[in-house]
This record gives sequence, structure tokens and C-alpha cells, in this order.
Amino acid sequence: MNTHVSTAIVLRIKEFGESDLLISFFTADKGRLKGVAKGARRSKKRFSNCLDLFCLANLEYDLKRKGDLHFLHSGKLLDAFPGLRSDFYSLSLASYMTELTEILFPVAVVDEKMFALLKESFFAISEGKKGDMVRTFFEARAMALGGYGIDLDICCSCKRPYTGRGDAVFEPRKGRIACLNCKQGSKLTPRFGPGSVNGLRMMQLSELKGIETLGLTDEMIQEIRPVNKLHIEYRVGKRLKSARFLE
Repeated sequence: MNTHVSTAIVLRIKEFGESDLLISFFTADKGRLKGVAKGARRSKKRFSNCLDLFCLANLEYDLKRKGDLHFLHSGKLLDAFPGLRSDFYSLSLASYMTELTEILFPVAVVDEKMFALLKESFFAISEGKKGDMVRTFFEARAMALGGYGIDLDICCSCKRPYTGRGDAVFEPRKGRIACLNCKQGSKLTPRFGPGSVNGLRMMQLSELKGIETLGLTDEMIQEIRPVNKLHIEYRVGKRLKSARFLE
């Protein structure tokens, strides 16, 4: 077996046997993996405070074949993100981000940008940044990284380019926008303004650490939120379990 060390985010923890823990963790270099931490519930020395939910840590483990459970040797805590546990909403938001990550990125699918997005989102929540803005950014960027970006360039019906001079309507079934000549806004096809369309475009392309430079207003976030909600539910095929705790 090859011993490997990855910077990882702990996604899920489950008791396994009498003293072991079954850990699901997301890494920048190997994607999402699962491993067994032998004796972790009895001895804290090898995994001192680093196997708590949502912690960022350097984990040492045996690198096995794809699909197998890895054996975790030790870990070193890098950041516990204490702000994630400061209130119910922050904890629920972290759970929601974890669930969406697991859906979009199956086991062993590597995406360094998605790892960076999840890490920076946890930093932002822990530091007290606006939850609605961080959530909206995370949704837009994660869906784009997962291959489900919304096409904001042309009308999905008449194919005319969107010039940013008027409102657009989101069509969930097509994952694209339509002009007002082709589609009317409704609860199931939300209408949003040019500033919000451009904001969504930038969120799909940008890193979270540059969120302050995007000029996103509360009004834009409120217009983009229903677009993201419908887009995720249609592409995923269901409402995320953790989403109900955020409403």
C-alpha cells in the first residue's frame, strides 16, 4: 500500500465497530474518499481534534484502489471553522453545501476548484459573512463546476443574444434564459434583471475570495436565489434534504 497525505475536509462521520470511525472526506488531489480510522473513538492522539465534522485537516492514509475503503493512519488539524457551529443556520448551511458537493462530485472525482470553493465557503461562514450571499454564490459556482452552468448568453427559444438591456426569464427545463418576447415570468420561470443576470454569470466564473468585487446587492441575491433553487432541483431531480432547514 502507498501512504499518502491530503489536505481534506471532513464531510461525514459514522461510528464503525466498537472503536472505529467511518470517515467521508473531500480532498483537493484525490476527490471524495471514504476511510476507516481504527481506534479513533478510544485514542485521540493520532487524530487530535481533526475528525470532527467539517474540519480542515491533513490526513495520512493508505491509497488503495478506486472504490475501496482507505485506512486512515493519522491527522493534523488545520482549521476547525468554529463559526460553523455558532448557530443553527450556519451549521445547516455547511450541511447543505456538503450534500450538494456529494451529489455533484461522486467518489474519487477530482476537482481542485470545487475543493477550494467548499473550503473558502466554510471560511466565509465561519468569519460571519452574509449567509444568503455565500449560499447563492456557492450554489451558482458549484453547479457550474459540476457541469450544470446556466447558459446566460442567448434566448433558448428565439436564439437572440442577450445584450443585458432588459429582464430575462429562467427556463429550468433547459437550464437557460429566455427573453420576455418568448417567455413570461412566473413562480416556475422566475424573471430577473440585467444586473442579476450579470451577477449570476460572474458567480459561475469567479472564486469566492473575489466576491466583494462583484458588486452584488441584496436585491440581486433575492432575484438569483429562486433561479438557483429551481435549477438545482431540476438537475438533481429532488430537493436536497438539508435545504428544508434553511428555508
